[in-house]
Amino acid sequence: MRLLGFTAVIFSIMAFALGLPAAADEAKAIKIGYINLGRALDEYEKTKKSEATLEKKLDKKEKEREKLVEEIKELKDEITLMSDKGRREKQDIIDEKIKNLQEFDKGARNELQDERDEVLRDILGEINNVISEYGKKNGYTAILNDRVLVYGDETIDITQEIIDILNKDRKKD
Repeated sequence: MRLLGFTAVIFSIMAFALGLPAAADEAKAIKIGYINLGRALDEYEKTKKSEATLEKKLDKKEKEREKLVEEIKELKDEITLMSDKGRREKQDIIDEKIKNLQEFDKGARNELQDERDEVLRDILGEINNVISEYGKKNGYTAILNDRVLVYGDETIDITQEIIDILNKDRKKD
């Protein structure tokens, strides 16, 4: 019987000791914020600059494409005035040019998409780093993306603060 009492005391002490860290954690205030990542991305000056650069490249590719299309149109116009043998030869050239145009379209689309993906990946990495540093500096327990948020009071929306930090840092560049 005495052993049972001693065991109960030991378990009580262990339960109390194990409960102390939990109580200490409860005393720490939980600070949560959220960010509208889409808005931060859209309003980040580096994103705007990168999109403008990609738009210029797209325009350049469009001009190259227009030249190829114009060549095909000219060849098609010429074909109507030719003999059957000449038409077949010209049609082979037209078919080859059309194939080249399709390959150009696919290559240009893939190239621009890959470049956009890489730029976006870099920008999102920068945004995540700023969010992480901001969270640590300001004592946040968690900062959530608004896309996973069912409800968030506007008072914990830190989007504008993050945008301001990103664009302030960007002006230094």
